[in-house]
Amino acid sequence: MTLSNYNHKREVDTKTSTINLLLNIIIFFLVALIIYLMYSVFVKVTGIEKSDSAQLSKEVPSAIIQVEIMNGCGVSGIADRFTDFLRNENFDVVNTGNYISFDVIETLVIERIGNMANAKKVAKALGVNERNIIQQLNDDYFLDVSIVIGKDYHELLPLKAGNPK
Repeated sequence: MTLSNYNHKREVDTKTSTINLLLNIIIFFLVALIIYLMYSVFVKVTGIEKSDSAQLSKEVPSAIIQVEIMNGCGVSGIADRFTDFLRNENFDVVNTGNYISFDVIETLVIERIGNMANAKKVAKALGVNERNIIQQLNDDYFLDVSIVIGKDYHELLPLKAGNPK
């Protein structure tokens, strides 16, 4: 083997070595990307993405609970009475009005954002049984809890707690 052949072979080996190293680095990054994508799909499909701290925060009521009160019993002024009562209990009543019908038998507390602790706190303040708490998540609402006053309103705390209006 002549010296020029040897140098040429060495040059080719160096180029091949560099190309192999570059290809190995690219393969490594592609494998890492595939593993990350597979993990993302797994988390999305199984729903494991919620951390314990996120779940714990949903078990604690918010400092300020925004409430909507709707009259579902047809008694004039009842939503205003409930509004006054809840504001005295430090709830932020952001909306009052009539429900779609006036034939609601039992008062309902509707949880809107995924934090049942808020709904339970409102229900307890009103004296509503926990079985009347339902969850209807809605991203269009900018409030925590909706209350639909039923025909059982006279059994609830706003009318029992020294509010004989």
